[in-house]
Amino acid sequence: MKVIVVGAGVVGTMHAWHAVERGHEVVHIEREAEARGASLRNFGQIWVSGRAGGEELDTALRARELWEGIGARVSGLGFRAIGSLTPVRNELERAVAEAAAARPDAAARGYKLLTADEARAVNPALRGEFEAALWCERDAAVEPRTAQLALREALLATGRYTFLPDREVRDVVGEHAVRDDRGETHSGDAVVLCTGAWLSGLVREVAGEIPVRRVRLQMMQTDPLGEPLTTSVADADSFRYYPAYASGALDALNAGQAQDPTAAAHRMQLLMVQRLDGGLTIGDTHEYEHPFAFDTLEDPYEHLTRVVESFLGRPLPRIRRRWAGVYAQCVDTTRVVHRQKVRDGVWLVTGPGGRGMTCSPAIAETTANELGW
Repeated sequence: MKVIVVGAGVVGTMHAWHAVERGHEVVHIEREAEARGASLRNFGQIWVSGRAGGEELDTALRARELWEGIGARVSGLGFRAIGSLTPVRNELERAVAEAAAARPDAAARGYKLLTADEARAVNPALRGEFEAALWCERDAAVEPRTAQLALREALLATGRYTFLPDREVRDVVGEHAVRDDRGETHSGDAVVLCTGAWLSGLVREVAGEIPVRRVRLQMMQTDPLGEPLTTSVADADSFRYYPAYASGALDALNAGQAQDPTAAAHRMQLLMVQRLDGGLTIGDTHEYEHPFAFDTLEDPYEHLTRVVESFLGRPLPRIRRRWAGVYAQCVDTTRVVHRQKVRDGVWLVTGPGGRGMTCSPAIAETTANELGW
């Protein structure tokens, strides 16, 4: 069997991975020299913590299992089973963490409420003031800027994988084939369009208007911290945005503790992961209204800096880089992904939103199973 995959972000690359793993030949087409979108502009978190119970959590847990297995084979992924801590500072925030730790699926997530001293034993870099922390043992991390490159190197070594960069697919030709902007036609037994946040052009032509929106974010990365940050770190604002934390305690938090005005204006929470070089990836904001700004704003970065420094109890290292990114998210955010048959033998897979890095191995596995690869 021959599979044509369009789009070399993490969702497309994982579709290529599963096809090759099942013994098939893959032609992988990317419109740029390499993927440069949301698959690189993220935390590299395998983020089980806040996923909604049911299908979303099941997908994240299966993806976590797949990431660990792939990471054992592809060292360049930088897979680390580091877990996460969400420090809480008062009784309202603590009550939300307690409610999460009491969920029926808390054990599957590896939830546990830790005292401040217990949290510092897990992550000694957290020297700031907080009362307790929600630990999630199942969270993990990979290196987002190099993950696709490492996976591609492993795929090329199989001899059943061809990567074609700098080619934009312009048309779906009949069944099981696409034509690129060089006029070349690529035929196979199945075509999977994993086009990320590119929702116009070809996608609109073959799928029409789909229930997927684009979301813009801002993030930053520091110079090396100079010490290990042994877990990823979130703040209590993450409770407001992730469905796993929905509870009466969260309602009380929202009613009784206003979010910082900057954080509220930019729909922010803190997420932070240490890179293998020691730097910290820190974010993020969420912007939904088009047209998106073309510049980045400084207020969100200043807010994030204050929050991080309050947890670390020390100044941040110099900010090395700042960036904005755009990802595709299902309008119905309870849906894990938008998977649509757009022609005979041609499927569109997009819209995982902020779950893309976390869930992509399981999303691609489901595609492979449903298509009978």
